[in-house]
Amino acid sequence: MTRRKTDKKARRNLLVAVIFIIWLGAVGVRAGYLQLYKGPSLSRRAASEYEKQVVAMGKRGTIYDRRHQPMAVSLEAVSIAAHPGQVDQPAALARAIAKILHCDRRSLQRRLASGQSFVWLKRQVPSRQAAEIAALDFKGLVFVPDRARVYPNKNLAGQVIGFTGIDGHGLEGLEFIFDDQLSGGSQTITILKDGKGRRFETDISGIRSGNDLVLTIDRQIQFIAEQAVATASRKFAARSAMALVMVPSSGEILALAHWPFFNPNDFRRYTPQVWRNRAITDPFEPGSTMKIFSAAAALETGSSAVNTIYYCENGALRIGRETIHDTKGHGWLSLQQIVKYSSNIGTYKVAQKIGAQSLYNYLRAFGFGEKTKVECPGESAGALPYYKRWKPFDTGSIAFGQGISVTALQLLSAAAALANNGLLMQPHIVKAIVDPNGRPVKTFAPRPLRQVVSTRTARTVRRIMKTVITKGGTGTLAALEGYSVCGKTGTAQKVDRNGYADGRYVASFVGFAPVEKPRIAVLVVIDEPKKEHYGGTVAAPAFRRIVSETLSYLNVPPAGKRPILTVSRKTGVQG
Repeated sequence: MTRRKTDKKARRNLLVAVIFIIWLGAVGVRAGYLQLYKGPSLSRRAASEYEKQVVAMGKRGTIYDRRHQPMAVSLEAVSIAAHPGQVDQPAALARAIAKILHCDRRSLQRRLASGQSFVWLKRQVPSRQAAEIAALDFKGLVFVPDRARVYPNKNLAGQVIGFTGIDGHGLEGLEFIFDDQLSGGSQTITILKDGKGRRFETDISGIRSGNDLVLTIDRQIQFIAEQAVATASRKFAARSAMALVMVPSSGEILALAHWPFFNPNDFRRYTPQVWRNRAITDPFEPGSTMKIFSAAAALETGSSAVNTIYYCENGALRIGRETIHDTKGHGWLSLQQIVKYSSNIGTYKVAQKIGAQSLYNYLRAFGFGEKTKVECPGESAGALPYYKRWKPFDTGSIAFGQGISVTALQLLSAAAALANNGLLMQPHIVKAIVDPNGRPVKTFAPRPLRQVVSTRTARTVRRIMKTVITKGGTGTLAALEGYSVCGKTGTAQKVDRNGYADGRYVASFVGFAPVEKPRIAVLVVIDEPKKEHYGGTVAAPAFRRIVSETLSYLNVPPAGKRPILTVSRKTGVQG
Protein backbone atom coordinates (compact mmCIF):
# COMPACT_ATOMS: atom_id res chain seq x y z
CA MET A 1 0.00 0.00 0.00
CA THR A 2 2.77 2.37 0.88
CA ARG A 3 4.67 1.44 -2.30
CA ARG A 4 1.64 2.26 -4.48
CA LYS A 5 1.40 5.71 -2.91
CA THR A 6 5.08 6.29 -3.57
CA ASP A 7 4.76 5.26 -7.24
CA LYS A 8 1.73 7.51 -7.70
CA LYS A 9 3.58 10.44 -6.22
CA ALA A 10 6.59 9.79 -8.47
CA ARG A 11 4.38 9.68 -11.57
CA ARG A 12 2.73 12.95 -10.57
CA ASN A 13 6.10 14.60 -10.08
CA LEU A 14 7.28 13.28 -13.43
CA LEU A 15 4.16 14.65 -15.14
CA VAL A 16 4.70 18.08 -13.58
CA ALA A 17 8.34 17.99 -14.61
CA VAL A 18 7.43 17.04 -18.19
CA ILE A 19 4.80 19.80 -18.38
CA PHE A 20 7.26 22.29 -16.98
CA ILE A 21 9.93 21.20 -19.47
CA ILE A 22 7.44 21.46 -22.36
CA TRP A 23 6.31 24.92 -21.17
CA LEU A 24 9.90 26.04 -20.73
CA GLY A 25 10.75 24.73 -24.17
CA ALA A 26 7.80 26.57 -25.70
CA VAL A 27 8.86 29.76 -23.99
CA GLY A 28 12.39 29.27 -25.26
CA VAL A 29 11.21 28.59 -28.80
CA ARG A 30 8.91 31.61 -28.67
CA ALA A 31 11.68 33.78 -27.27
CA GLY A 32 14.06 32.59 -29.92
CA TYR A 33 11.46 33.24 -32.62
CA LEU A 34 10.80 36.75 -31.36
CA GLN A 35 14.46 37.54 -30.79
CA LEU A 36 15.96 36.07 -33.93
CA TYR A 37 13.21 36.21 -36.53
CA LYS A 38 10.87 38.98 -35.37
CA GLY A 39 13.45 41.03 -33.49
CA PRO A 40 14.04 43.77 -36.08
CA SER A 41 10.34 44.40 -36.76
CA LEU A 42 9.51 44.42 -33.06
CA SER A 43 12.31 46.86 -32.42
CA ARG A 44 10.89 49.16 -35.06
CA ARG A 45 7.43 48.80 -33.56
CA ALA A 46 8.72 49.56 -30.08
CA ALA A 47 10.60 52.55 -31.39
CA SER A 48 7.46 53.83 -33.10
CA GLU A 49 5.78 53.96 -29.71
CA TYR A 50 8.41 56.32 -28.37
CA GLU A 51 9.93 57.90 -31.47
CA LYS A 52 8.57 60.10 -34.28
CA GLN A 53 10.53 61.58 -37.14
CA VAL A 54 9.46 65.00 -38.39
CA VAL A 55 10.98 67.42 -40.87
CA ALA A 56 11.97 70.75 -39.32
CA MET A 57 12.27 73.76 -41.64
CA GLY A 58 14.66 76.68 -41.39
CA LYS A 59 13.24 80.14 -40.88
CA ARG A 60 11.20 81.26 -43.88
CA GLY A 61 12.32 84.51 -45.48
CA THR A 62 10.56 87.78 -44.72
CA ILE A 63 8.51 89.67 -47.31
CA TYR A 64 9.05 93.44 -47.12
CA ASP A 65 7.42 96.38 -48.88
CA ARG A 66 9.53 98.86 -50.84
CA ARG A 67 10.41 100.80 -47.66
CA HIS A 68 11.49 97.61 -45.93
CA GLN A 69 8.40 97.35 -43.74
CA PRO A 70 7.52 93.69 -43.00
CA MET A 71 4.47 92.22 -44.69
CA ALA A 72 5.08 88.51 -43.93
CA VAL A 73 7.30 87.19 -41.13
CA SER A 74 8.10 83.89 -39.43
CA LEU A 75 7.95 83.77 -35.64
CA GLU A 76 9.16 81.18 -33.15
CA ALA A 77 6.37 78.76 -32.23
CA VAL A 78 5.80 75.29 -30.80
CA SER A 79 3.84 72.39 -32.27
CA ILE A 80 2.14 70.20 -29.67
CA ALA A 81 1.71 66.46 -30.13
CA ALA A 82 0.94 63.46 -27.91
CA HIS A 83 1.57 59.75 -27.49
CA PRO A 84 -2.05 58.72 -26.71
CA GLY A 85 -0.97 55.50 -25.03
CA GLN A 86 0.88 57.49 -22.39
CA VAL A 87 -1.91 59.97 -21.68
CA ASP A 88 -3.57 59.13 -18.36
CA GLN A 89 -6.40 61.66 -18.50
CA PRO A 90 -7.36 62.27 -22.17
CA ALA A 91 -10.62 64.07 -21.37
CA ALA A 92 -8.99 66.41 -18.88
CA LEU A 93 -6.07 67.04 -21.24
CA ALA A 94 -8.38 67.86 -24.17
CA ARG A 95 -10.42 70.20 -21.99
CA ALA A 96 -7.34 72.04 -20.69
CA ILE A 97 -5.76 72.50 -24.13
CA ALA A 98 -9.05 73.63 -25.69
CA LYS A 99 -9.45 76.26 -23.01
CA ILE A 100 -5.97 77.72 -23.55
CA LEU A 101 -5.94 77.52 -27.37
CA HIS A 102 -9.66 78.25 -27.93
CA CYS A 103 -10.02 75.20 -30.16
CA ASP A 104 -12.50 72.31 -30.42
CA ARG A 105 -12.31 70.02 -27.36
CA ARG A 106 -14.12 67.12 -29.06
CA SER A 107 -11.65 67.09 -31.95
CA LEU A 108 -8.78 66.84 -29.48
CA GLN A 109 -10.48 63.98 -27.65
CA ARG A 110 -11.01 62.08 -30.91
CA ARG A 111 -7.32 62.34 -31.70
CA LEU A 112 -6.32 61.16 -28.25
CA ALA A 113 -8.66 58.18 -28.61
CA SER A 114 -7.51 57.33 -32.15
CA GLY A 115 -5.29 54.45 -31.05
CA GLN A 116 -2.32 55.87 -32.94
CA SER A 117 1.09 55.96 -31.35
CA PHE A 118 1.62 59.67 -32.20
CA VAL A 119 -0.83 62.45 -33.02
CA TRP A 120 -0.53 66.19 -33.60
CA LEU A 121 -2.79 68.17 -31.32
CA LYS A 122 -2.04 71.72 -32.50
CA ARG A 123 0.58 73.01 -34.89
CA GLN A 124 2.41 76.32 -34.62
CA VAL A 125 1.21 77.41 -31.18
CA PRO A 126 2.63 80.71 -29.86
CA SER A 127 5.40 80.06 -27.35
CA ARG A 128 3.51 81.72 -24.49
CA GLN A 129 0.49 79.44 -24.88
CA ALA A 130 2.72 76.39 -25.30
CA ALA A 131 4.41 77.26 -21.98
CA GLU A 132 0.99 77.40 -20.28
CA ILE A 133 0.18 73.91 -21.54
CA ALA A 134 3.58 72.56 -20.52
CA ALA A 135 3.05 73.92 -17.01
CA LEU A 136 -0.02 71.68 -16.65
CA ASP A 137 2.42 68.73 -16.53
CA PHE A 138 0.26 66.16 -18.33
CA LYS A 139 1.97 62.90 -19.25
CA GLY A 140 2.33 61.92 -22.90
CA LEU A 141 2.71 65.42 -24.41
CA VAL A 142 5.41 66.33 -26.94
CA PHE A 143 6.54 69.90 -27.61
CA VAL A 144 8.32 70.38 -30.96
CA PRO A 145 10.06 73.68 -31.86
CA ASP A 146 8.43 75.19 -34.94
CA ARG A 147 7.81 78.49 -36.72
CA ALA A 148 4.56 80.20 -37.59
CA ARG A 149 3.97 82.42 -40.63
CA VAL A 150 2.38 85.69 -39.58
CA TYR A 151 1.05 88.60 -41.65
CA PRO A 152 1.36 91.63 -39.33
CA ASN A 153 -0.76 93.92 -41.52
CA LYS A 154 -3.63 91.41 -41.61
CA ASN A 155 -5.65 91.93 -44.82
CA LEU A 156 -3.26 94.45 -46.39
CA ALA A 157 -2.30 93.11 -49.85
CA GLY A 158 -3.56 89.68 -48.78
CA GLN A 159 -4.37 88.49 -52.31
CA VAL A 160 -0.93 89.57 -53.53
CA ILE A 161 1.15 88.06 -50.73
CA GLY A 162 -0.86 84.84 -50.44
CA PHE A 163 -0.27 82.38 -47.61
CA THR A 164 1.53 79.21 -46.56
CA GLY A 165 0.23 75.81 -45.46
CA ILE A 166 0.86 74.11 -42.15
CA ASP A 167 4.07 72.61 -43.58
CA GLY A 168 5.45 76.09 -44.19
CA HIS A 169 5.27 75.99 -48.00
CA GLY A 170 3.53 78.68 -50.05
CA LEU A 171 0.08 77.88 -51.39
CA GLU A 172 -1.03 81.19 -52.95
CA GLY A 173 0.33 84.50 -54.21
CA LEU A 174 3.96 85.51 -53.83
CA GLU A 175 4.35 82.93 -51.06
CA PHE A 176 3.67 80.28 -53.71
CA ILE A 177 5.52 81.67 -56.71
CA PHE A 178 8.68 82.42 -54.69
CA ASP A 179 8.45 79.40 -52.41
CA ASP A 180 11.87 78.05 -53.44
CA GLN A 181 13.52 81.34 -52.50
CA LEU A 182 11.61 81.96 -49.28
CA SER A 183 11.90 78.43 -47.92
CA GLY A 184 14.79 77.68 -45.60
CA GLY A 185 16.69 74.44 -45.34
CA SER A 186 15.21 71.29 -43.81
CA GLN A 187 16.36 68.76 -41.26
CA THR A 188 14.80 65.51 -40.10
CA ILE A 189 14.60 65.34 -36.32
CA THR A 190 13.53 62.43 -34.13
CA ILE A 191 11.13 63.06 -31.28
CA LEU A 192 11.91 60.77 -28.30
CA LYS A 193 9.85 59.98 -25.21
CA ASP A 194 10.86 57.87 -22.23
CA GLY A 195 8.58 55.57 -20.27
CA LYS A 196 7.61 58.36 -17.92
CA GLY A 197 6.37 60.53 -20.79
CA ARG A 198 8.99 63.24 -20.42
CA ARG A 199 8.94 65.49 -23.50
CA PHE A 200 11.62 65.88 -26.11
CA GLU A 201 13.20 69.26 -26.78
CA THR A 202 15.56 70.19 -29.60
CA ASP A 203 17.13 73.22 -31.23
CA ILE A 204 16.35 74.08 -34.86
CA SER A 205 18.06 77.47 -34.91
CA GLY A 206 21.00 76.12 -36.90
CA ILE A 207 18.95 75.22 -39.99
CA ARG A 208 19.57 77.50 -42.98
CA SER A 209 17.11 80.40 -43.31
CA GLY A 210 15.35 81.34 -46.55
CA ASN A 211 15.90 84.46 -48.64
CA ASP A 212 13.84 87.65 -48.23
CA LEU A 213 11.67 89.42 -50.81
CA VAL A 214 11.57 93.19 -51.20
CA LEU A 215 8.45 94.29 -53.08
CA THR A 216 7.64 97.34 -55.16
CA ILE A 217 4.42 97.63 -53.11
CA ASP A 218 4.29 100.60 -50.76
CA ARG A 219 2.37 99.67 -47.63
CA GLN A 220 0.90 103.15 -47.20
CA ILE A 221 -0.25 103.47 -50.82
CA GLN A 222 -1.69 99.95 -50.61
CA PHE A 223 -3.70 101.05 -47.58
CA ILE A 224 -4.92 104.18 -49.41
CA ALA A 225 -6.09 102.10 -52.39
CA GLU A 226 -7.80 99.48 -50.23
CA GLN A 227 -9.72 102.06 -48.24
CA ALA A 228 -10.83 103.84 -51.43
CA VAL A 229 -12.24 100.72 -53.10
CA ALA A 230 -13.86 99.54 -49.86
CA THR A 231 -15.67 102.87 -49.50
CA ALA A 232 -16.78 102.85 -53.14
CA SER A 233 -17.95 99.23 -52.97
CA ARG A 234 -20.04 99.80 -49.88
CA LYS A 235 -21.49 103.05 -51.19
CA PHE A 236 -22.63 101.51 -54.47
CA ALA A 237 -23.36 97.99 -53.14
CA ALA A 238 -20.77 96.38 -55.44
CA ARG A 239 -19.94 92.71 -55.64
CA SER A 240 -16.17 93.36 -55.60
CA ALA A 241 -13.58 95.97 -56.55
CA MET A 242 -9.93 96.47 -57.46
CA ALA A 243 -7.50 99.38 -57.54
CA LEU A 244 -3.98 99.38 -58.97
CA VAL A 245 -1.29 102.04 -58.72
CA MET A 246 1.81 101.96 -60.93
CA VAL A 247 4.88 104.09 -61.64
CA PRO A 248 4.63 104.70 -65.42
CA SER A 249 8.36 105.24 -65.95
CA SER A 250 9.43 101.97 -64.28
CA GLY A 251 6.47 99.60 -64.32
CA GLU A 252 6.69 99.25 -60.53
CA ILE A 253 3.37 98.34 -58.91
CA LEU A 254 2.88 100.48 -55.82
CA ALA A 255 -0.51 99.05 -54.85
CA LEU A 256 -2.73 96.20 -55.92
CA ALA A 257 -5.89 96.32 -53.82
CA HIS A 258 -8.91 94.02 -53.70
CA TRP A 259 -12.24 94.20 -51.97
CA PRO A 260 -13.63 92.11 -50.25
CA PHE A 261 -10.55 91.95 -48.06
CA PHE A 262 -8.75 88.72 -47.23
CA ASN A 263 -6.70 88.00 -44.11
CA PRO A 264 -4.04 85.34 -44.85
CA ASN A 265 -3.56 84.75 -41.12
CA ASP A 266 -6.87 82.89 -41.20
CA PHE A 267 -7.14 81.84 -44.84
CA ARG A 268 -9.43 78.86 -44.15
CA ARG A 269 -12.27 81.25 -43.33
CA TYR A 270 -12.30 82.43 -46.95
CA THR A 271 -13.08 80.84 -50.29
CA PRO A 272 -10.64 80.57 -53.24
CA GLN A 273 -12.79 83.23 -54.93
CA VAL A 274 -11.61 85.72 -52.30
CA TRP A 275 -7.99 84.42 -52.17
CA ARG A 276 -7.51 84.97 -55.88
CA ASN A 277 -5.53 87.92 -57.23
CA ARG A 278 -8.31 88.95 -59.61
CA ALA A 279 -6.28 91.85 -61.05
CA ILE A 280 -4.28 89.29 -63.02
CA THR A 281 -6.53 86.21 -63.13
CA ASP A 282 -9.97 87.57 -64.08
CA PRO A 283 -10.41 89.17 -67.51
CA PHE A 284 -13.34 91.47 -68.23
CA GLU A 285 -14.61 93.59 -71.10
CA PRO A 286 -13.01 97.03 -70.64
CA GLY A 287 -15.75 99.11 -72.22
CA SER A 288 -14.96 102.72 -73.05
CA THR A 289 -11.49 102.76 -71.46
CA MET A 290 -10.42 101.07 -74.71
CA LYS A 291 -11.19 104.26 -76.65
CA ILE A 292 -7.93 105.94 -75.60
CA PHE A 293 -5.94 103.15 -77.28
CA SER A 294 -8.10 103.32 -80.39
CA ALA A 295 -7.49 107.08 -80.48
CA ALA A 296 -3.75 106.45 -80.14
CA ALA A 297 -3.87 104.01 -83.07
CA ALA A 298 -5.82 106.53 -85.16
CA LEU A 299 -3.28 109.29 -84.47
CA GLU A 300 -0.27 107.05 -84.99
CA THR A 301 -1.50 105.67 -88.34
CA GLY A 302 -2.47 109.16 -89.49
CA SER A 303 -6.01 108.02 -90.26
CA SER A 304 -7.35 110.75 -87.96
CA ALA A 305 -6.12 113.95 -86.39
CA VAL A 306 -7.31 115.48 -83.14
CA ASN A 307 -9.74 117.72 -84.99
CA THR A 308 -10.95 115.20 -87.58
CA ILE A 309 -14.75 115.18 -87.29
CA TYR A 310 -17.25 112.33 -87.53
CA TYR A 311 -21.03 112.35 -87.67
CA CYS A 312 -22.34 110.51 -84.59
CA GLU A 313 -25.87 109.86 -85.84
CA ASN A 314 -27.58 111.59 -82.92
CA GLY A 315 -27.09 108.58 -80.66
CA ALA A 316 -28.07 105.51 -82.73
CA LEU A 317 -26.40 103.77 -85.69
CA ARG A 318 -27.72 100.56 -87.22
CA ILE A 319 -25.13 98.18 -88.71
CA GLY A 320 -26.88 95.15 -90.23
CA ARG A 321 -28.70 93.46 -87.37
CA GLU A 322 -26.76 95.40 -84.73
CA THR A 323 -27.47 98.89 -83.43
CA ILE A 324 -24.81 101.00 -81.73
CA HIS A 325 -26.05 103.41 -79.09
CA ASP A 326 -24.55 106.39 -77.28
CA THR A 327 -25.78 107.39 -73.83
CA LYS A 328 -26.38 110.88 -75.23
CA GLY A 329 -27.10 111.84 -78.82
CA HIS A 330 -24.44 113.83 -80.68
CA GLY A 331 -24.10 115.18 -84.19
CA TRP A 332 -20.64 116.05 -85.47
CA LEU A 333 -17.77 115.38 -83.05
CA SER A 334 -14.01 115.61 -83.40
CA LEU A 335 -11.74 112.75 -82.34
CA GLN A 336 -11.01 114.66 -79.15
CA GLN A 337 -14.73 115.10 -78.43
CA ILE A 338 -15.44 111.44 -79.20
CA VAL A 339 -13.14 110.47 -76.34
CA LYS A 340 -14.36 113.29 -74.07
CA TYR A 341 -18.04 112.39 -74.47
CA SER A 342 -17.28 108.65 -74.87
CA SER A 343 -19.16 108.19 -78.13
CA ASN A 344 -19.41 104.56 -79.26
CA ILE A 345 -20.66 105.60 -82.68
CA GLY A 346 -17.80 108.01 -83.20
CA THR A 347 -15.27 105.39 -82.09
CA TYR A 348 -16.81 102.86 -84.48
CA LYS A 349 -16.29 105.25 -87.39
CA VAL A 350 -12.74 106.07 -86.27
CA ALA A 351 -11.96 102.33 -86.20
CA GLN A 352 -13.25 101.84 -89.74
CA LYS A 353 -10.61 104.31 -90.95
CA ILE A 354 -7.86 102.64 -88.92
CA GLY A 355 -8.68 99.21 -90.36
CA ALA A 356 -8.87 95.84 -88.61
CA GLN A 357 -5.25 94.82 -89.11
CA SER A 358 -3.74 98.10 -87.90
CA LEU A 359 -6.08 98.29 -84.91
CA TYR A 360 -5.22 94.71 -83.96
CA ASN A 361 -1.49 95.36 -84.27
CA TYR A 362 -1.62 98.43 -82.04
CA LEU A 363 -3.79 96.78 -79.40
CA ARG A 364 -1.41 93.84 -79.41
CA ALA A 365 1.55 96.21 -79.06
CA PHE A 366 -0.11 97.77 -76.02
CA GLY A 367 -0.04 94.29 -74.47
CA PHE A 368 -3.61 93.11 -74.91
CA GLY A 369 -4.09 89.42 -75.65
CA GLU A 370 -0.84 88.35 -73.95
CA LYS A 371 0.32 87.88 -70.37
CA THR A 372 2.27 90.69 -68.73
CA LYS A 373 4.52 88.05 -67.06
CA VAL A 374 4.28 89.79 -63.70
CA GLU A 375 5.66 87.74 -60.79
CA CYS A 376 2.27 86.40 -59.68
CA PRO A 377 0.65 82.98 -60.23
CA GLY A 378 -2.39 82.27 -62.37
CA GLU A 379 -2.14 85.19 -64.80
CA SER A 380 -4.64 85.33 -67.66
CA ALA A 381 -3.80 86.61 -71.14
CA GLY A 382 -7.28 88.01 -71.66
CA ALA A 383 -8.71 87.65 -75.16
CA LEU A 384 -7.97 89.62 -78.31
CA PRO A 385 -9.19 87.59 -81.32
CA TYR A 386 -6.97 87.58 -84.39
CA TYR A 387 -8.13 90.27 -86.81
CA LYS A 388 -8.72 87.81 -89.68
CA ARG A 389 -11.50 86.27 -87.60
CA TRP A 390 -13.22 89.61 -87.02
CA LYS A 391 -16.57 90.26 -88.61
CA PRO A 392 -17.11 93.74 -90.10
CA PHE A 393 -18.90 94.91 -86.93
CA ASP A 394 -16.08 93.63 -84.68
CA THR A 395 -13.55 96.25 -85.71
CA GLY A 396 -15.69 99.01 -84.27
CA SER A 397 -16.98 97.11 -81.24
CA ILE A 398 -13.49 96.08 -80.16
CA ALA A 399 -12.39 99.70 -80.56
CA PHE A 400 -14.94 100.78 -77.95
CA GLY A 401 -14.29 97.83 -75.64
CA GLN A 402 -16.68 95.03 -76.60
CA GLY A 403 -15.57 91.65 -77.91
CA ILE A 404 -12.21 91.97 -76.17
CA SER A 405 -11.32 91.01 -72.59
CA VAL A 406 -8.44 92.34 -70.52
CA THR A 407 -7.04 91.96 -67.05
CA ALA A 408 -6.82 94.97 -64.77
CA LEU A 409 -3.02 94.83 -64.89
CA GLN A 410 -2.99 94.73 -68.70
CA LEU A 411 -5.26 97.76 -68.84
CA LEU A 412 -3.19 99.80 -66.39
CA SER A 413 0.10 98.82 -68.06
CA ALA A 414 -1.21 99.96 -71.42
CA ALA A 415 -2.42 103.27 -69.99
CA ALA A 416 0.92 103.74 -68.23
CA ALA A 417 2.62 103.46 -71.63
CA LEU A 418 0.73 106.57 -72.73
CA ALA A 419 1.86 108.30 -69.54
CA ASN A 420 5.43 107.17 -70.32
CA ASN A 421 5.55 108.84 -73.75
CA GLY A 422 4.49 105.69 -75.58
CA LEU A 423 7.07 103.34 -74.01
CA LEU A 424 5.57 100.17 -72.55
CA MET A 425 7.36 98.92 -69.43
CA GLN A 426 7.39 95.43 -67.97
CA PRO A 427 5.14 95.57 -64.89
CA HIS A 428 6.76 94.07 -61.81
CA ILE A 429 5.98 93.67 -58.13
CA VAL A 430 9.32 92.44 -56.74
CA LYS A 431 12.33 94.76 -56.43
CA ALA A 432 14.87 92.29 -55.09
CA ILE A 433 15.62 88.94 -53.51
CA VAL A 434 18.16 89.22 -50.68
CA ASP A 435 19.84 86.59 -48.53
CA PRO A 436 19.44 86.43 -44.71
CA ASN A 437 22.47 88.72 -44.35
CA GLY A 438 20.93 91.39 -46.57
CA ARG A 439 23.10 90.70 -49.62
CA PRO A 440 21.28 90.90 -52.98
CA VAL A 441 20.68 87.56 -54.66
CA LYS A 442 18.73 88.99 -57.59
CA THR A 443 17.43 92.44 -58.44
CA PHE A 444 14.62 93.38 -60.81
CA ALA A 445 15.43 96.58 -62.67
CA PRO A 446 12.88 98.47 -64.82
CA ARG A 447 12.67 96.79 -68.22
CA PRO A 448 11.35 98.57 -71.33
CA LEU A 449 9.39 96.29 -73.64
CA ARG A 450 8.70 98.36 -76.75
CA GLN A 451 7.82 101.80 -78.06
CA VAL A 452 4.13 101.37 -78.84
CA VAL A 453 3.41 104.86 -80.19
CA SER A 454 5.51 107.97 -80.63
CA THR A 455 6.08 110.50 -77.87
CA ARG A 456 4.05 113.00 -79.87
CA THR A 457 1.06 110.65 -80.13
CA ALA A 458 1.24 109.77 -76.43
CA ARG A 459 1.27 113.42 -75.41
CA THR A 460 -1.64 114.18 -77.72
CA VAL A 461 -3.70 111.36 -76.21
CA ARG A 462 -2.87 112.70 -72.73
CA ARG A 463 -4.23 116.11 -73.75
CA ILE A 464 -7.37 114.43 -75.08
CA MET A 465 -7.75 112.48 -71.83
CA LYS A 466 -7.44 115.69 -69.89
CA THR A 467 -10.63 116.98 -71.51
CA VAL A 468 -12.52 113.96 -70.10
CA ILE A 469 -12.14 115.55 -66.66
CA THR A 470 -13.39 118.97 -67.80
CA LYS A 471 -16.96 120.27 -67.96
CA GLY A 472 -19.13 118.11 -70.18
CA GLY A 473 -16.74 115.15 -70.03
CA THR A 474 -17.67 111.78 -68.54
CA GLY A 475 -15.00 111.94 -65.80
CA THR A 476 -15.56 115.26 -64.06
CA LEU A 477 -15.76 113.57 -60.66
CA ALA A 478 -12.09 112.62 -61.04
CA ALA A 479 -10.99 116.27 -61.15
CA LEU A 480 -8.57 117.19 -58.40
CA GLU A 481 -7.83 120.64 -57.06
CA GLY A 482 -4.16 121.57 -57.33
CA TYR A 483 -3.15 118.70 -59.62
CA SER A 484 -3.64 118.15 -63.34
CA VAL A 485 -5.35 114.83 -63.94
CA CYS A 486 -6.32 112.95 -67.06
CA GLY A 487 -8.22 109.72 -67.51
CA LYS A 488 -10.99 107.75 -69.15
CA THR A 489 -14.22 106.27 -67.87
CA GLY A 490 -15.42 102.77 -68.66
CA THR A 491 -18.85 101.19 -68.31
CA ALA A 492 -19.15 97.65 -69.65
CA GLN A 493 -22.13 95.34 -69.52
CA LYS A 494 -21.11 91.89 -68.28
CA VAL A 495 -21.43 88.80 -70.41
CA ASP A 496 -23.13 85.56 -69.38
CA ARG A 497 -24.15 82.41 -71.27
CA ASN A 498 -27.05 84.18 -72.95
CA GLY A 499 -25.11 87.26 -74.04
CA TYR A 500 -25.00 90.58 -72.23
CA ALA A 501 -26.59 90.36 -68.79
CA ASP A 502 -29.21 92.90 -67.79
CA GLY A 503 -28.27 95.04 -64.81
CA ARG A 504 -24.74 93.67 -64.41
CA TYR A 505 -21.91 96.10 -65.18
CA VAL A 506 -18.23 96.72 -64.62
CA ALA A 507 -17.51 100.40 -63.91
CA SER A 508 -13.94 101.62 -64.27
CA PHE A 509 -11.70 104.65 -64.45
CA VAL A 510 -8.08 104.73 -65.59
CA GLY A 511 -5.75 107.71 -65.67
CA PHE A 512 -2.59 109.34 -64.36
CA ALA A 513 -1.28 112.47 -62.69
CA PRO A 514 0.20 114.99 -62.93
CA VAL A 515 -0.48 115.18 -66.68
CA GLU A 516 2.74 117.05 -67.55
CA LYS A 517 5.02 114.53 -65.85
CA PRO A 518 3.00 111.56 -64.60
CA ARG A 519 4.21 110.12 -61.31
CA ILE A 520 1.47 107.53 -60.92
CA ALA A 521 -1.01 105.70 -63.12
CA VAL A 522 -4.17 104.47 -61.37
CA LEU A 523 -6.96 102.09 -62.34
CA VAL A 524 -10.15 101.54 -60.35
CA VAL A 525 -12.54 98.71 -61.29
CA ILE A 526 -15.89 98.28 -59.52
CA ASP A 527 -17.65 94.99 -60.28
CA GLU A 528 -21.46 94.90 -60.40
CA PRO A 529 -22.35 98.11 -58.55
CA LYS A 530 -26.07 98.11 -57.87
CA LYS A 531 -26.97 101.70 -57.01
CA GLU A 532 -25.21 103.29 -60.03
CA HIS A 533 -23.20 101.72 -62.82
CA TYR A 534 -21.41 104.43 -64.83
CA GLY A 535 -17.64 104.54 -64.43
CA GLY A 536 -17.67 108.33 -64.11
CA THR A 537 -20.05 108.11 -61.16
CA VAL A 538 -18.86 104.95 -59.40
CA ALA A 539 -15.12 104.62 -60.07
CA ALA A 540 -13.96 108.20 -60.71
CA PRO A 541 -14.37 109.41 -57.08
CA ALA A 542 -12.27 106.48 -55.81
CA PHE A 543 -9.64 107.31 -58.44
CA ARG A 544 -9.61 110.94 -57.26
CA ARG A 545 -9.15 109.89 -53.63
CA ILE A 546 -6.28 107.52 -54.45
CA VAL A 547 -4.49 110.11 -56.60
CA SER A 548 -4.93 112.90 -54.06
CA GLU A 549 -3.71 110.93 -51.04
CA THR A 550 -0.90 109.17 -52.93
CA LEU A 551 0.55 112.36 -54.43
CA SER A 552 0.41 113.97 -51.01
CA TYR A 553 2.15 110.95 -49.46
CA LEU A 554 4.81 111.04 -52.19
CA ASN A 555 5.32 114.72 -51.47
CA VAL A 556 4.42 115.77 -55.01
CA PRO A 557 3.58 119.47 -54.72
CA PRO A 558 0.36 120.88 -56.17
CA ALA A 559 0.79 123.13 -59.16
CA GLY A 560 2.49 126.40 -58.22
CA LYS A 561 3.64 125.21 -54.79
CA ARG A 562 7.05 124.13 -53.58
CA PRO A 563 7.48 120.63 -52.15
CA ILE A 564 7.58 120.21 -48.40
CA LEU A 565 10.38 117.92 -47.29
CA THR A 566 9.29 115.02 -45.13
CA VAL A 567 12.04 113.62 -42.91
CA SER A 568 11.90 110.09 -41.57
CA ARG A 569 14.51 108.49 -39.37
CA LYS A 570 14.03 105.24 -41.27
CA THR A 571 13.79 106.32 -44.88
CA GLY A 572 15.74 109.56 -45.04
CA VAL A 573 14.57 112.61 -46.94
CA GLN A 574 11.63 112.29 -49.29
CA GLY A 575 11.55 115.15 -51.76
